[in-house]
Amino acid sequence: MEAWQARLLEDERSGVLGTIARSGLPQLVPVCYALVEGDIAIAIDEKPKQGGRLARIRNIERDPRATLLVDHYEERWERLAWLRLEGEASVLDGGGEWPAALEALRRRYPRYRAMALEGLPLIRLRPTRVVGWRWQDGRASEQQT
Repeated sequence: MEAWQARLLEDERSGVLGTIARSGLPQLVPVCYALVEGDIAIAIDEKPKQGGRLARIRNIERDPRATLLVDHYEERWERLAWLRLEGEASVLDGGGEWPAALEALRRRYPRYRAMALEGLPLIRLRPTRVVGWRWQDGRASEQQT
């Protein structure tokens, strides 16, 4: 991952997680995330949710292919940038299975400090392809891992 791409991941506060629904269509949901040793950690927090197991969890359990899109927009277009991390996601039944991820998420999002994330599912996205674009370059850059 290039230095500007890592900075974009650190600077932006949210991204959009894409999973593949049972219908085969992409299913998108905004998420909070943290970069941990090259992987992306996405918590399932304590906010009220409807129904049982979330669709994003069911989708990953059925088909682990997933994408995280992070972008930066400003009216000054010379500051535009986006990053797409494609890879394989897995669901950890409890956040306590990946303590470094919980630490990174809590450091990044203070509201998580009061939540019992250890007992909630945690998504781990292992990027195998990183595609990004920024105005300064005027071109997309791609990196396969």
